[in-house]
Amino acid sequence: MSQNLSTDAAAGTVTLKPGDIVLGIESSCDETGAGLVRITDDGVELLGHHLASSQDEHARFGGVVPEIASRAHLEAMTPTVRSAFAAAGVEPRQVTAISVTSGPGLAGALLVGVAAAKAYAGAWDVPLFGVNHVVGHVAADTLEHGPIPADTLALLVSGGHTQLLRVTDIGGEVTEVGTTVDDAAGEAYDKVARLLGLGYPGGPIIDRLAAQGDPTAIKFPRGLTGSKDSAYDFSFSGLKTSVARWVEQAERDGRPIPVEDVCASFQEAVADVLTAKTVRAATDLGLGTVIIAGGVAANGRLRTLAEERCAAAGLTLRVPRIGLCTDNGAMIAALGAHVGRRGAVPSSPLLSGDPGMQVSTVLAS
Repeated sequence: MSQNLSTDAAAGTVTLKPGDIVLGIESSCDETGAGLVRITDDGVELLGHHLASSQDEHARFGGVVPEIASRAHLEAMTPTVRSAFAAAGVEPRQVTAISVTSGPGLAGALLVGVAAAKAYAGAWDVPLFGVNHVVGHVAADTLEHGPIPADTLALLVSGGHTQLLRVTDIGGEVTEVGTTVDDAAGEAYDKVARLLGLGYPGGPIIDRLAAQGDPTAIKFPRGLTGSKDSAYDFSFSGLKTSVARWVEQAERDGRPIPVEDVCASFQEAVADVLTAKTVRAATDLGLGTVIIAGGVAANGRLRTLAEERCAAAGLTLRVPRIGLCTDNGAMIAALGAHVGRRGAVPSSPLLSGDPGMQVSTVLAS
C-alpha cells in the first residue's frame, strides 16, 4: 500500500493526498471505461482514460441487452484498463486507490466491474471505493472546471436518469431535488428515434436531424409544467406518446413525415422543460452555480438553451466537454479521488453491485 496514504486505524478511514493516483472503473451499462486521475493541491487532474463500447452489438435490438453488455464487459475489461494506463503514462505500482461504479446500473454489468476492481485492489494492496455512477457524472465536471462550489445544483440527464441534485460536497453530500416520474430524457430520445426508424442510440441522431428542422413546426406538450404539477420533477412519457400519435395521424392522412421538423420540435420540448425547471430550482433554492452532466448534456440544443437561460437568471453554468459527458472511467476515478480526499472508510471486500443505489449514497460500504 502507498506510503503517501493517511490512515486512521481506529476509525478505519483512509485519506488521499495531493500526488495520489486513483484508477476508476465504469461498467454500469454498455460501455467499459477505465481512467486515471491525480489529486492536486486544489482538485483533480485527468491523466488518461480509455473507453470500449458494445453499443453496436445492441443497435439491432433498439436498446441495451443486459446479457450482451455483461459479456462485452468481460471481454473488454483488461484491454481497457491496460489502454488507460498507456494513455496516462503511469504504471500500476503508482496507483494509490481504486474507484469503481457500485451502482446504479445493470446488475450483471456492475458485477463485472466490481469484481475486476476488487481483484486489482487486492493484488496491488490499495483501498477500494465503490461509488455512485450518477454522482460520478457530476464529478466529471471537476476534471475540466475545477472544484465545485458548495451548494451547487446539478442537472443529471442521461438514458436512464433525469434528476436535479443539490451538491453540497461532491465527495459525500448530495441530495435529490427532483427526478423523472417515468421515462428519462435519454430514454425518450431512444424511443422517438425507434418510432421514426432512425436507429440506436437516438440522442445523437435526433440532435443532428433537429439542426435541419423547425423547432416551432409542431407544438408538442411540456410535461409536468402546469400550476399544480411538481415544480422540480420531470415526465417525458407523455411527450413520447404525443410524438407517436402525431406520426400515426400523419400516416393515416397520407401525409409525408417531416422527420427533421419532428426531431426539432421534440428536442425543443425536452430542452425547454429541462432548462426551465433547472433554472427555477436553482433560483428558488438560492444556488448560484448549475452543472449539466450525463450523456444528454452533449446535446447541442440543451447546451445552447441552458446558456441563454442561466445567463438571463444570473447563474454560472458549467458543462463538461462532450467526451466526459457519456459514461467513462475518468468520472469514476474523479469521484473516488474526491471521496478519498475528504477521508473515508474504504468499501468492504464483500462489495457488490447495487442496481438501485440511491443518489444520497455516494460511497458504498
